[in-house]
Amino acid sequence: METDTRAAAAAADHACAHPAEGTCEGPRRGRPRSEAAELAIFSAVERLMESGASLSQLSVEGIAAAAGVGKATIYRRWPNKEALLVDVVARLEAPEPELTGASVREDLVLMVDYMRVRGLAKRSRWVLKAALGQMSSWPELHAAYRQRVILPRRELLRSVVRRGIAEGELRADIGEDLLAEILLGPILVRTVLWDDSDLSDPGLAEQMVDALLVGVAADRPPLS
Repeated sequence: METDTRAAAAAADHACAHPAEGTCEGPRRGRPRSEAAELAIFSAVERLMESGASLSQLSVEGIAAAAGVGKATIYRRWPNKEALLVDVVARLEAPEPELTGASVREDLVLMVDYMRVRGLAKRSRWVLKAALGQMSSWPELHAAYRQRVILPRRELLRSVVRRGIAEGELRADIGEDLLAEILLGPILVRTVLWDDSDLSDPGLAEQMVDALLVGVAADRPPLS
């Protein structure tokens, strides 16, 4: 399977280098990318990390060689190594949860459970754990990851909190940022600070959200 993927990627790369012999989508906005080439590149980064390479040790040249493509194939898709690595790490994580909008409680449960499942993945996948851990010492990569992954996730939670305040389900006297932190804080404690805590219970998110909603419900007295 891996050989087939790399062969397909090499064929796509050859077509781009020899447009008379094939087609090349190039960097034009709106054109579909070669999925085979991208998969080969992503897989190459994961293999290199599994073999012991750190994020800082990876190079575009080394990744291209491991993927069986040319450097130009990578640069057509990413402006630099940092942008590629952010996409690799984002791909290792589960997709953002699709909120149903059925109720504020249900969407909050989905958000908390997403973090629970993400914590399980981080513990079980060495590559993801290593990548997330190494980014803290690489300011450029961490900043790109924050912009690409963390801030959209944070805004998704904020949107649920804003809706809860607007619909009278959450207290308006606390502030949306603090509310978001209160709601997501317990699962972050388990997944980040206390990384030996049990995350296997599929009902954990509901327990956390229901317990917290008692304290942040709209009918509670305001803070003094």
